[in-house]
Amino acid sequence: MLGILSAGIAPGLALLSYFYLKDEYDSEPISVVFRTFIYGALLVFPIMFIQHVLDMENIFQSEWLHAFFNSSFLEEFFKWFILFYAVYQHVEFDEPFDGIVYGASVSLGFATAENIFYLVANGLEHAIGRALLPVSSHALFGVIMGFYLGKGKFTEGLKTKWLGLSLLLPFLLHGLYDYILISQENWLVVILPFMVFLWWLGLRKVKMAKILSANHMKNKYRLQKTLHS
Repeated sequence: MLGILSAGIAPGLALLSYFYLKDEYDSEPISVVFRTFIYGALLVFPIMFIQHVLDMENIFQSEWLHAFFNSSFLEEFFKWFILFYAVYQHVEFDEPFDGIVYGASVSLGFATAENIFYLVANGLEHAIGRALLPVSSHALFGVIMGFYLGKGKFTEGLKTKWLGLSLLLPFLLHGLYDYILISQENWLVVILPFMVFLWWLGLRKVKMAKILSANHMKNKYRLQKTLHS
C-alpha cells in the first residue's frame, strides 16, 4: 500500500514543484499552494459521485458527449470554480504567473487523488502510464487555465474574454484528450503527438506568463518609485 501511495503522489508533487520553481517573482506561500492542492484532491469525491450517477442513468450515450461533458466539463468546471472563488481574489495572487502555480496546484491535487484511487483498484504496474498521461495532462490543463486567469486578473479593461478562455480551452483540450482515449482503436498513435502538442502549448504559456509577470513587476516598481519620489 505504501508503494501505491508513493507512486500515486510522486508524479503530482514532482510536476507541481517544477511549475512552482518557475515562479521568479515573490514565490507563493507553500501553505496557500498546498491548500489549493487539497481543494483539488477533495473535488474527486463529488465529481466521481456525479459521474457514477450519469453513467448509471446512461445520460451520455455517444462517445464524444461522454468525453466532453461527463468527464471534461465536470472536471474542468469544478477546478475553475475553485480557482475563481477561492484563489482569484486572494491577496497572494499578485502577479500573472501565480495563475500558473495555482492552476497546476488544483489540477494536480485532483489528478493525484484520482491516480491513487486508480492504482489501488488496478495495480502498481499502471503507475508509469498514469504519470505520463492523466497526471501530466491534468497539470497542463491547469497551467493553461491558470495562465488565462492570471492574464485576466492583471489586464486592464474587459476581463470576460480571458476568464472565458480560462475555462473554454481546458474544457476543449480535456474533451479531445478523453475522446482520443475512448474512441480510437489505435489511441496510442494519436495520443502521443497530442501530448507533445499539449506540453508545447503548456510550456509556451509558462514562458508568456513569465514575461507578463516581469512587465507587471516593472510597472509596479515604477509606480512605487513615483509615489515615493
